[in-house]
Order: sequence, then structure tokens, then C-alpha cells
Amino acid sequence: MKINKINEMSSPELEKELGELKNELFKLRFSLATNGLDNPMKIREVKKDIARINTVLKQRELTNK
Repeated sequence: MKINKINEMSSPELEKELGELKNELFKLRFSLATNGLDNPMKIREVKKDIARINTVLKQRELTNK
């Protein structure tokens, strides 16, 4: 997910997307442990998306104080 798309989303939408990404990361890790993944780099991409969303949410929180 690109940072421009993340910046356009509202905070509640970001919270929802964050929950979905965390759930996807759990499923990917579980799949990796049980039977392997077709694309192990997907875990890396999801982790980076989670970090991007957390960064934007923190920036918004600090600017609203």
C-alpha cells in the first residue's frame, strides 16, 4: 500500500485496515509454519504496511494535541 493512499484515508478507516493487516499477518505466519508459503516476501510487505499505518496514526495523534 502506498503512503499517498494511507494519507487519504480517515483515522477510523486506518484503524480498520490495521486490524485487517494484523489478521492477515497472523494467517501468513501460521501458513508459513504449517505448510509453507508461495511468496514469503508477502509477510515483509504486510509488516511494512502495518508500520506505515502506525506511523501515520501517530503523526495525526501528535498534530492534534
